[in-house]
Amino acid sequence: MAQKTLLKGRVLSFNGSPFEGEPTEAVTISEAVLIEDGRISAVGGADSLISANPDAEVVNHGQHVIMAGFVDAHVHYPQTAMIASWGKRLIDWLNTYTFPEEMKFGNPDYAAEIANRYLDLTASHGTTTMCSFCTIHPESVDAFFTAAQQRRQRVVAGKTCMDRNAPEGLRDSPQTAYDQSQALLEKWHGVDRISYAITPRFSPTSTPEQLEAMGALWAEHPHCLMQTHLSEQTDEISWVRELFPDARDYLDTYEKFGLLGSHGVYGHVIHLESRERDRLREVDASLIHCPTSNTFIGSGLFDMDGLMREGHRVGLATDTGGGSSFSMLHTMASAYEIGQLRGSPLHAAQLLWLGTVGSARTLRMDDCIGNVAPGMEADLVVLDLASTPAIAQREACADDLWEAIFPTIMMGDDRAIAEVWIAGRRESS
Repeated sequence: MAQKTLLKGRVLSFNGSPFEGEPTEAVTISEAVLIEDGRISAVGGADSLISANPDAEVVNHGQHVIMAGFVDAHVHYPQTAMIASWGKRLIDWLNTYTFPEEMKFGNPDYAAEIANRYLDLTASHGTTTMCSFCTIHPESVDAFFTAAQQRRQRVVAGKTCMDRNAPEGLRDSPQTAYDQSQALLEKWHGVDRISYAITPRFSPTSTPEQLEAMGALWAEHPHCLMQTHLSEQTDEISWVRELFPDARDYLDTYEKFGLLGSHGVYGHVIHLESRERDRLREVDASLIHCPTSNTFIGSGLFDMDGLMREGHRVGLATDTGGGSSFSMLHTMASAYEIGQLRGSPLHAAQLLWLGTVGSARTLRMDDCIGNVAPGMEADLVVLDLASTPAIAQREACADDLWEAIFPTIMMGDDRAIAEVWIAGRRESS
């Protein structure tokens, strides 16, 4: 007989998008969630679920909020050790910090050490799924997927491909990028909870020949995700214009090589032109907001309100280590602040949706993760809304649940994570 676990608390799930109509109307609060065989089998009233499942282990979380584990839609796990490196613009930052660190990932032992460290850190912050860039080394992909497989995590990642404008030792070629990516895809994609993403870093570090090779590989595996960067900084965009003088815009450097499509996941997308916005919406591509990274390296202010109104598919991400935190709560706080600077502050329900359902949608995984509903995989986080004295004193005088949750979004960290469940198994408390 399958083991059953029933979690009692304030179970938060989404019945729609909080960006369509009154945000709170998209949320349902229940009393309990039943976990069985790694999945959610029921959500509802505590008494009725206990009565119907007398053999279930009952875990009472009192007033804690139980919700889907956070989904981080754009990260660089190899940048774990150099997170929060002092303030450079993007291109200088890559050359000064990122590329020297990524050189180390040809060593399988080092790659495994950082992969496990990264997954430990993110789990402690309530993140249960992420979509990661690796390095050019196949060893970096194997290390990440092996560590995730051991933890039963649903993850996405891919070998980062670069054949120019990177140091010796961090460049491959169009052919090796294709061959190694294909081999890794065939080895890992669809194994347990692992998905492969075809991963050209961004146009400046790939020749047209390599972008064409990546487009060809994606055409052969159209159900895989393809992840890259787009329009992060203005000086980056100027560089792209110099490198691709015949392109209509930055997006065109991907589009002409077959790297624009519904399973494309584009990080940052801050400085989009009208044609780019239109084309991304037409193909139903995914746009990833990386607020702590955007402020940390001075990239700009993402147009959440405008892009949502246009009907784009948008997710949220830490962008470790350009982002300055492993915490999706901190990332939500930064997204709120950027919304304020643009005159469109986000409601707590919208922030939580972006970090769960929204990000799962961008990864085309909202049928299995990102929400608390029967049949979904049981990746859950339990939030303590009084995790520190400062948060507790604000929560104590809250008039409703949303006033109680918001201080944890703005000031919470790993202390707010009371418990994490991955594939129906308790990870930490």
